[in-house]
Amino acid sequence: VQLQAYGGGLVAAGGSLRLSCLASRRTNSNNGMGWFRQAPGKEREFVAGITWRGDGKYYADSVKGRFTISRDNAKSTVYLQMDSLKPEDTATYYCAQGINGFAPSRLDAYRYWGQGTLVTVSS
Repeated sequence: VQLQAYGGGLVAAGGSLRLSCLASRRTNSNNGMGWFRQAPGKEREFVAGITWRGDGKYYADSVKGRFTISRDNAKSTVYLQMDSLKPEDTATYYCAQGINGFAPSRLDAYRYWGQGTLVTVSS
């Protein structure tokens, strides 16, 4: 399975971006999916996760109320809508496929990782 994340870019504070993560084949429909991010000099951290049915969505406290995760299993795609962006959201964002249908915040619960897409929020 290959995951391709795209949609990053440069945006002013308060703006929005939508990230997409496309799986190379329709194998993620039974797996939870997650978005993580890593800022320079910092560890990779959980941002959001969604169960395979899409009925469970989980967010880091830092993005709750501003970010929305969703998925379209027919298109093998997971999305991350990011609104009210802040400079502290600047990071490389990675999508990942879970080892099962859940979407916990632990990095080791994810098996496949995309290459990352850079999000830069200017103040």
